[in-house]
Amino acid sequence: MPQFQFTAADAKGEQTSGTVDASSEADAIQQLRSQGYYPLQVVEAGKGKIAGPKKGAAKKGKAAPVAKKKGGKATTGGRVKPKILMIFTRQLATLIDSGLPLLRGLTVLAKQEPNPMLRGTLSALADSVQSGSTFSEALAQHPKIFNKLYVNMVKAGELGGVLEIVLVRLAEYQEKAHKLKNKIVSAMVYPVIVMFIAVAILVFLMLFIVPKFEQMFQEMGSAELPMISQVVFGTSKFFISASLVPFVPNIVWIFLIISVIGFLGNMWGKTKKGRRVIDALKLKLPIFGDIQRKSAVARFSRTLGTLVTSGVPILQALNITRDTAGNVVISDAIEKVHEAVKEGESIVTPMNASGVFPNMVTSMVDVGEETGQLPEMLLKVADVYDDEVDNAVTALTSILEPIMIVMLALVVGAVVFALFLPLIKVISTMGNQ
Repeated sequence: MPQFQFTAADAKGEQTSGTVDASSEADAIQQLRSQGYYPLQVVEAGKGKIAGPKKGAAKKGKAAPVAKKKGGKATTGGRVKPKILMIFTRQLATLIDSGLPLLRGLTVLAKQEPNPMLRGTLSALADSVQSGSTFSEALAQHPKIFNKLYVNMVKAGELGGVLEIVLVRLAEYQEKAHKLKNKIVSAMVYPVIVMFIAVAILVFLMLFIVPKFEQMFQEMGSAELPMISQVVFGTSKFFISASLVPFVPNIVWIFLIISVIGFLGNMWGKTKKGRRVIDALKLKLPIFGDIQRKSAVARFSRTLGTLVTSGVPILQALNITRDTAGNVVISDAIEKVHEAVKEGESIVTPMNASGVFPNMVTSMVDVGEETGQLPEMLLKVADVYDDEVDNAVTALTSILEPIMIVMLALVVGAVVFALFLPLIKVISTMGNQ
């Protein structure tokens, strides 16, 4: 039976090293865990060297104080922002890579974490690990913060004895996913702001400026107003009047109806049928649909590639990728891929049949399967589509800026033109007289 060299930490955070007889690396890890140790590094004797306990790593450390609420209960069970979780993952990977035991790393991060929700959760994680649970089991107790992807990658890292490497990959995945999401959100911010300003200016003109001009023209007894002026004055009068409900201006009901429609649409979008329709529509929208599709393909490729690279079995990785796809149409396509792979088929055939994935993606996946480098090829696909999304968002922003400015100018200009056209006619008439 082969021997395995190991470095492990006990429940107090002290490191120890030695050898253990086991049939495989996974069996060696299981033996160490059954003895109350947390494996940091496991290598078969003669096939590599392990780093011994570093100075200061074996020292006992006091547990960090648990975050408290009023009443003495820890602040756990909530959510944290992806950016905060990304920073924590990077910090924990750095601490473990530098030789600090997992338990000690959790207590150190809990002590310095400014976010009360994450601070309480880290203290709870430290307590679970100290009581004998594995890190992945402790993470699974907080599903609102650590999703299936996070838990399963950590579990794969524990089984392979490469937790610090997996945490680094997980941090890189989070950073790139966060960067991609920010690019898309930033592209949407500009048109939303411009539309809000346009609506605010239009409402202000209709409620306060247009009525004064209308009153002025009535007092002057001017001739028949131009059609554009009649439309603007009629619209303003409708907004201000209370024809729908006494004493309540119509503009209030208009905004209320729009809000109710938006709320009902949002609730419908959360249903299974509604979300399917909306997600399918997102992929078919002109310009925006192409960005949505490329973003979804990039997320699929990066998630699946990161999971498989970290040692997660392909069927389990496909399940996790399906749950984190973010689009029902993409999730259905991944489900078909999962069923095909489960039956022993190639991953490429159902990807081609789905009609969701571009030909370039299926071609690169096919090459990855043929060469045995599927994870690396998936990550390359993700990098390519990240760049394409970046370029598409940049192009969209450059197109939207002048379009939105022209739209704002047309709306406000039409109202101003409708106000001053009769005034110009009145002044011309007075001048002729």
